[in-house]
Amino acid sequence: MQIEVVHHPLVKHILTRLRDETTEPSQFRALARQLTLLLAIEATRDLPLREHTVQTPLEPTQGHSLAQPIVAVPILRAGLGMLEAITELFTEVRVGYIGLERDEQTAVARAYYCKLPPIGESRVLLLDPMLATGGSAAQAVEVLLKAGARDIVHICVVAAPEGVQLLNERFPQVKIVAASLDRGLNDRKFILPGLGDFGDRLYGTGAR
Repeated sequence: MQIEVVHHPLVKHILTRLRDETTEPSQFRALARQLTLLLAIEATRDLPLREHTVQTPLEPTQGHSLAQPIVAVPILRAGLGMLEAITELFTEVRVGYIGLERDEQTAVARAYYCKLPPIGESRVLLLDPMLATGGSAAQAVEVLLKAGARDIVHICVVAAPEGVQLLNERFPQVKIVAASLDRGLNDRKFILPGLGDFGDRLYGTGAR
C-alpha cells in the first residue's frame, strides 16, 4: 500500500488534539493549519532546486530557489482548512478549487464547482483532510489529469486503507502524504478512529 505516513512527534501530538472531541472549532482550525505545514514540508521534500548567487550584507554566496511552481487545490469545503498553511509556505502558489459534496446515503460525491489555474509543469498539492472511500479524491485527480497535471501529491490528515487502495489502483503515480493510516471505515463510510466530520469541526456546523 503506497502511502507516506509522517511519524514526526509533533505530527502525532497535533493529530491527537484534532481527534479529541472536546477540541473547539477555533483550536481545531489552528491545529489543522499547524499540521498541514508539517505535512506540506514532507510532500515537497523532493522539489527540484535552482542555484543562483545572492549578495549577503558581507559577500556574494550561492543560494537556491524552488525550480518547480506549486499549485494548491483544496477540495471544498474541508480542504479550505489546509489552504492557509500552503499559501504561507509558498508565497507564489497558484490556487484552484474543486467542489465535491458527499451524499450521506450513498457516500458518493457530487461535483458542483471547479476552477483551476494553469497547471503546466507544477507540483499540484491536492488538499483534502479525510481520505475515506477514495471516491472524492479519485474524482478530483481525474479533473486534475484532464487539466494537464502530471505531478500530484494528495495531502490528507487521516486516511483509511480502502481509500488508499482505490487511489493506488487507479492512479499509482499519485503520492499520498498523511498524518495517519487509520483502521478502516464504518458502515456509514466514516474513518475509524478518525476525528469525525472535518468540515463540521472546522467551522462549528455539527450537532452539539
